[in-house]
Amino acid sequence: MELGADHIDIELKAAHEFNNFLHGNKPGKCKVIISSHNYASTPPIEDLGNLVARIQAAGADIIKFATTALDITDVARVFQITVHSQVPIIAMVMGERGLMSRILCPKFGGYLTFGSLEAGQVSAPGQPTIEELVNLYNFRLLEPDTKVFGIIGNPVSHSKSPKLYNEAFKSVGFNGVYLHLLVDDVPKFFRTYSSMDFTGFSVTIPHKEAALACCDEVDPVAKSIGAVNCVVRRPDGKLFGCNTDYVGAISSIEDGLLGLQNGSTGTGSPLARKLFVVIGAGGAGKALAYGAKEKGARVLIANRTYDRARELADLVGGQALSLAELDNFRPEKGMILANTTSIGMHPKVNETPISKEALANYMLVFDAVYTPKITRLLREAAESGAQIVTGVDMFIGQAYEQYERFTGLPAPKEQFKKIMEN
Repeated sequence: MELGADHIDIELKAAHEFNNFLHGNKPGKCKVIISSHNYASTPPIEDLGNLVARIQAAGADIIKFATTALDITDVARVFQITVHSQVPIIAMVMGERGLMSRILCPKFGGYLTFGSLEAGQVSAPGQPTIEELVNLYNFRLLEPDTKVFGIIGNPVSHSKSPKLYNEAFKSVGFNGVYLHLLVDDVPKFFRTYSSMDFTGFSVTIPHKEAALACCDEVDPVAKSIGAVNCVVRRPDGKLFGCNTDYVGAISSIEDGLLGLQNGSTGTGSPLARKLFVVIGAGGAGKALAYGAKEKGARVLIANRTYDRARELADLVGGQALSLAELDNFRPEKGMILANTTSIGMHPKVNETPISKEALANYMLVFDAVYTPKITRLLREAAESGAQIVTGVDMFIGQAYEQYERFTGLPAPKEQFKKIMEN
């Protein structure tokens, strides 16, 4: 303080001793931040209120507390405290589930947030870098009216969606921010974040089926698939769910087939009458099976557990196999393979759902995984002579419709492609 610091930060436990030491001789220009850290949990709202009162009573010019997120809904209690605080307040929830608390600080009235100078050099768990705050999340543009969007998943930190949407929002001056949302319990998440501030959500593995059950209204196609990957909060507060996965994936696969045929299809889809093998029976598997069937393909489902494969096959009128049987399944040449599982996704990049030998019978192989862009499955498929379609192609395709539903604006298709190439 004597050296002219603008702020000093004192732990609440040391505040009494510090005040005694000062004897009231505090330089006017220096603001005292008194802080409390809870590395175990985020207490109930009454306890947080009492904590804030204790910090204020200890002589704080600025109140600071950090708690730990055991669930993403813990952050809502901290927002409740900051938005009603009459005193400048810094409030953060540590850990990946608390990331939202750090980014949305300007929206909910926080005094400041913390960012690390470089990746991996964090001073607390879940801290983004300054570069991410400013350039990925457009932190300096956020304000109380900013609409919140995000991708709900577990895991979710690998998703490139925030980069895609935030860059697009910024380029057209749309007042929104798009976040990674690590969610464990989908119904609890929607119950907690029910205000109009939380406007739209992309949904990824493993929550596509659970999210459907939370919607007040579901698009008929998504209902048939049994999964949603896009949820929008309407002006009346009701949740509307739809599925843009199958549109993005199927159109990418059709484009790949058209490339093989030099663009000549005659009439109808290039998928018509082809044997279309889907690996995985979750939300994305259902979406692709449904989409392929709609285009006239013969569908076969392969899944680790045969019963789930059988269940989905019965739904779309197809065949079923266990994943273990797929290596020896070679009834014809010119088949199409679509992996909808997370096998081969970063960090387990050496995994693949099917042996290289079995790939010789496929004319086109698609992988929904897009980190890395070229998975082991796609690399080995290309080496076996198959046309490959990446998860990035599907990702961009499904994002067009979501962007339009989120913003009411036309999707910047060329910009999306450029962002994903970088």
